[in-house]
Amino acid sequence: MSHLHESKDSLIARVHRIAGQVAAVERELNGDASCATVLHRVAAVRGAVNGLMDEIIAEHLEAHVSRPGLTDAERAEGAEELLAVIRRYSK
Repeated sequence: MSHLHESKDSLIARVHRIAGQVAAVERELNGDASCATVLHRVAAVRGAVNGLMDEIIAEHLEAHVSRPGLTDAERAEGAEELLAVIRRYSK
Protein backbone atom coordinates (compact mmCIF):
# COMPACT_ATOMS: atom_id res chain seq x y z
CA MET A 1 0.00 0.00 0.00
CA SER A 2 1.95 2.93 -1.26
CA HIS A 3 -0.37 5.40 0.47
CA LEU A 4 0.79 4.05 3.83
CA HIS A 5 4.31 5.21 3.01
CA GLU A 6 3.46 8.74 4.17
CA SER A 7 2.44 7.55 7.63
CA LYS A 8 4.84 4.61 7.83
CA ASP A 9 6.93 6.03 10.68
CA SER A 10 3.83 6.70 12.78
CA LEU A 11 2.42 3.24 12.08
CA ILE A 12 5.74 1.55 12.89
CA ALA A 13 5.90 3.49 16.16
CA ARG A 14 2.42 2.22 17.02
CA VAL A 15 3.47 -1.35 16.24
CA HIS A 16 6.52 -1.00 18.50
CA ARG A 17 4.31 0.26 21.34
CA ILE A 18 1.96 -2.68 20.80
CA ALA A 19 4.92 -5.07 20.89
CA GLY A 20 5.95 -3.52 24.20
CA GLN A 21 2.46 -3.99 25.56
CA VAL A 22 2.41 -7.64 24.47
CA ALA A 23 5.80 -8.14 26.15
CA ALA A 24 4.32 -6.64 29.32
CA VAL A 25 1.51 -9.21 29.20
CA GLU A 26 4.11 -11.98 28.96
CA ARG A 27 6.05 -10.52 31.89
CA GLU A 28 2.88 -10.33 33.98
CA LEU A 29 2.03 -13.95 33.18
CA ASN A 30 5.55 -15.11 34.00
CA GLY A 31 5.51 -13.05 37.18
CA ASP A 32 2.28 -14.58 38.40
CA ALA A 33 0.38 -11.29 38.31
CA SER A 34 -3.26 -11.28 39.24
CA CYS A 35 -5.74 -12.14 36.53
CA ALA A 36 -7.23 -8.64 36.82
CA THR A 37 -3.85 -7.09 36.07
CA VAL A 38 -3.33 -9.37 33.06
CA LEU A 39 -6.83 -8.63 31.79
CA HIS A 40 -6.17 -4.90 31.98
CA ARG A 41 -2.95 -5.34 30.01
CA VAL A 42 -4.68 -7.49 27.39
CA ALA A 43 -7.47 -4.90 27.10
CA ALA A 44 -4.82 -2.23 26.52
CA VAL A 45 -3.25 -4.34 23.75
CA ARG A 46 -6.62 -4.86 22.13
CA GLY A 47 -7.32 -1.13 22.26
CA ALA A 48 -3.94 -0.36 20.71
CA VAL A 49 -4.47 -2.89 17.91
CA ASN A 50 -7.95 -1.49 17.29
CA GLY A 51 -6.47 2.01 17.05
CA LEU A 52 -3.90 0.82 14.53
CA MET A 53 -6.61 -0.93 12.54
CA ASP A 54 -8.80 2.20 12.59
CA GLU A 55 -5.97 4.33 11.25
CA ILE A 56 -5.17 1.92 8.42
CA ILE A 57 -8.87 1.54 7.55
CA ALA A 58 -9.25 5.32 7.36
CA GLU A 59 -6.23 5.59 5.08
CA HIS A 60 -7.55 2.75 2.91
CA LEU A 61 -10.93 4.47 2.57
CA GLU A 62 -9.31 7.75 1.59
CA ALA A 63 -6.94 6.17 -0.93
CA HIS A 64 -9.04 3.38 -2.40
CA VAL A 65 -12.70 4.34 -2.01
CA SER A 66 -13.26 8.09 -1.67
CA ARG A 67 -10.31 9.61 -3.54
CA PRO A 68 -11.44 11.76 -6.46
CA GLY A 69 -10.51 10.34 -9.84
CA LEU A 70 -10.99 6.66 -9.02
CA THR A 71 -13.00 4.62 -11.47
CA ASP A 72 -16.12 2.82 -10.31
CA ALA A 73 -14.21 -0.47 -10.62
CA GLU A 74 -11.35 0.83 -8.45
CA ARG A 75 -13.83 2.05 -5.81
CA ALA A 76 -15.62 -1.31 -5.85
CA GLU A 77 -12.33 -3.17 -5.47
CA GLY A 78 -11.27 -0.94 -2.55
CA ALA A 79 -14.63 -1.44 -0.87
CA GLU A 80 -14.48 -5.23 -1.37
CA GLU A 81 -10.99 -5.39 0.16
CA LEU A 82 -12.15 -3.43 3.17
CA LEU A 83 -15.30 -5.48 3.59
CA ALA A 84 -13.27 -8.70 3.54
CA VAL A 85 -11.05 -7.39 6.35
CA ILE A 86 -14.01 -6.21 8.42
CA ARG A 87 -15.76 -9.57 8.03
CA ARG A 88 -12.61 -11.43 9.06
CA TYR A 89 -12.06 -9.12 12.01
CA SER A 90 -15.63 -9.37 13.29
CA LYS A 91 -15.61 -13.18 13.55
